[in-house]
Amino acid sequence: MKSYNTEWIRNVGIVGHGDTGKTQLVSSLLFTAGMTPRLGKVSDGSTTTDWDEEEIARKISINTGLAYAEWQAAGQAEKTKINLLDTPGYTTFINETKSSLIAADASLIVVDAAAGVQVVTERVWDYATEYDQPRAFVLNWMDRELASFERSLDSLQQVFGRGVVPVELPIGQEKNFKGVVDLIGMIALLYAPDGDGKAKIEEIPADLAEQAKTAHETLVEMVAEGDDELMQEFFDKGTLPVEDLKKGLRGAVLAKRIFPVLLSSALHNIGTDAILNFLVEIFPSPAARGKAAGHKTPDHKGDTLDRKIADSEPLSIFVFKTLSDAFAGRITYFKVISGVLKNDAKLNNYNRNTQERLQHISTMQGKTATAVSDLHAGDIGTVAKLKDSTTGETLGDKNGTIFYVPARIPEPSITFAVEPKTRADEDKIGQAIHRILEEDLALRFGRDPQT
Repeated sequence: MKSYNTEWIRNVGIVGHGDTGKTQLVSSLLFTAGMTPRLGKVSDGSTTTDWDEEEIARKISINTGLAYAEWQAAGQAEKTKINLLDTPGYTTFINETKSSLIAADASLIVVDAAAGVQVVTERVWDYATEYDQPRAFVLNWMDRELASFERSLDSLQQVFGRGVVPVELPIGQEKNFKGVVDLIGMIALLYAPDGDGKAKIEEIPADLAEQAKTAHETLVEMVAEGDDELMQEFFDKGTLPVEDLKKGLRGAVLAKRIFPVLLSSALHNIGTDAILNFLVEIFPSPAARGKAAGHKTPDHKGDTLDRKIADSEPLSIFVFKTLSDAFAGRITYFKVISGVLKNDAKLNNYNRNTQERLQHISTMQGKTATAVSDLHAGDIGTVAKLKDSTTGETLGDKNGTIFYVPARIPEPSITFAVEPKTRADEDKIGQAIHRILEEDLALRFGRDPQT
């Protein structure tokens, strides 16, 4: 697989309440980008990121699934690699979402267009705020009965403020939803239902022209509001050219001043190429977010230590997820914070003061590992069979010690007892619990001497 420089990488957390269609949206994005031969569907268990037997049977995400899309937006010199972190939406598994989202550089919050803001919508917003991430919304299921753009937008603006601004308007309602008006380029994007996800560009329908004009002016005003140079241009010309509008929107999203709203029907693959273009053109690269904060000591107290997200810095990687696989053993998910990770590199685990050899580094497409020769600063990868390293630990060059802060997971609030029937069962249970503890940061395990 091609090696991507930091500038051409996007790390996006796909978050939201359960049943808002996050996994289906990821499946549509991958299909539109040509990463999968057909459109996987949650209903038949063929999506890329829900591959566990329990997930397929229950039709919900239990673990965070990792996938990537390679996409070239119009006017881009080359393709961009978009790492997609498909997170669970049910509160039972929300700690998995929080611990994984730390690896993202921006959050795409998926909202049911019929239900609007729900409990987990607000919770994942808080996680993104804690991690200081730019955010955007996708109103999904726009094709469903009772789906309402106006009602859902009002719900978002009431909860999250006036910075929530649509960059698209729907063409058609409920089952007649067939495309969007792009309020940046002021064009209509029409899609064939269940098609390849690539839009046919047309003029804005006459019945939407006035509404689109008003919404475009609102968007331009919001973008120009925080930039003196753009505001002067807006006063002089009465509008902003498309490229200046995109540049201004990119800055406003990075500054967390504007939270754009996009539209889709993930099941019928409507609106997906516009979302891919948005992720590439508006969401930040890892380097655009500045420096990564760490500490000089493993207790994360005392002096902080900043590390620039760049290839020129000493190599450091942060482990954000551990998966126990029956065949491959322990699979370690990590983010390269700084430097360039080469295959077969030997790194120090700063937390344990041990050395690890990273053989056969890969990037994941669901459960399928694609081998890579190197990973640049900001990229996400996996490696199997590390000896000691687990979630929340930092590895890197021996002369560049730094400790990145792990996700803060709430303490457990309920206790269960596990009692083996035989001594042999006790050994088996001990091994299984040890693997579960590596995967789930929220779990605690102890022995009661009385029982």
